[in-house]
Amino acid sequence: MQNFQNAGTYNAGVFSSGKLSVPGMPGGVPTMDEAGVASGGAFLISELEKRDPLIRKPLSSYTYPRDIVIQTGGGWVDYASAMSVAYGITGGSGEGPITAGGANGVPIVQASLDKGLYKAHVFAAALRVMFVDMQKSSYIGRSLDQLLGDGVRMSYDKHMDENVYKGFEAYGTTGLLNDPDAVETTVAGNGQSTPSTKWKDKTKEQILADINAAITATWAAAEYDESAMPNHILLPYEQYTYILNTMVTDLATETILDFVMKNNVAAKNGGSLFIGATRWCKGAGTGGTDRMAVYVNHERYLKMDELVPLARVMSGPNVANVCYDTAYMANISQVQLLYPQTLTYWDGI
Repeated sequence: MQNFQNAGTYNAGVFSSGKLSVPGMPGGVPTMDEAGVASGGAFLISELEKRDPLIRKPLSSYTYPRDIVIQTGGGWVDYASAMSVAYGITGGSGEGPITAGGANGVPIVQASLDKGLYKAHVFAAALRVMFVDMQKSSYIGRSLDQLLGDGVRMSYDKHMDENVYKGFEAYGTTGLLNDPDAVETTVAGNGQSTPSTKWKDKTKEQILADINAAITATWAAAEYDESAMPNHILLPYEQYTYILNTMVTDLATETILDFVMKNNVAAKNGGSLFIGATRWCKGAGTGGTDRMAVYVNHERYLKMDELVPLARVMSGPNVANVCYDTAYMANISQVQLLYPQTLTYWDGI
């Protein structure tokens, strides 16, 4: 067996500049130059890394799909419309229809039709992937197009969240928590020498009374129509967490939220009630107070249209900038409050 000679020494991760002498090969194996040593060290370091495959995206949240019905379809339009009808009868529906033999006329029912228009707008965003970056990404097994596409989707969800709860002042629209047609009320005080309307200063009975008063007032405005019984309540996270964590007594295992869910007006009348939290209720009330929203979450009363869902509409090379550009677009409407009396705001909680 032949022996390699003068192969150099290994010190601190780098070979010295010795040459390998291989019998039968004139001049031996060529030595590594400085650039080769440097890149070889980089390769060695990358091989010794433990790479986390998870890409940590920005922290964010959105709750709009939970709190409103979103209907899909309609195309690229500027407005969404909804028809409503009101009825009237001569003399009213109480004594008016009473008649007798020999009467020379009967009350006539009439209808008044009305159409409401709701604005729609186009959401548009684009992503750009540089050609060189795309080639580099193939070596690391990650898709820049997918990564940036996730960013477009996050932007869209945050846009939808604001559209649903607040609308856009510059565009002249409002949302679920600031509709000018909804009735605003301040909840009752706690009756203490230091008066307060905040739930943290109230008993479980007073909190239940606030919720039942809100449900009853909203239901009464709808003439106690069984289908219009409020079934959805939105709160700020602080108040929701408070009733979720606070026990009704020191020895009980039931929280205020459990107590409210069993004893609210909706539950006692055969309905169901959802109580949830959203960050948009914080400071949404008059004077920056915290707001509770009570409403009927049903497409007959309240909805929005995703006329054209978010889609990748166009993609192509951009030679001038040596990149690929991709456009995403959607067409969405503002929140459509079809029965304003079925949505009420209760501030000061």
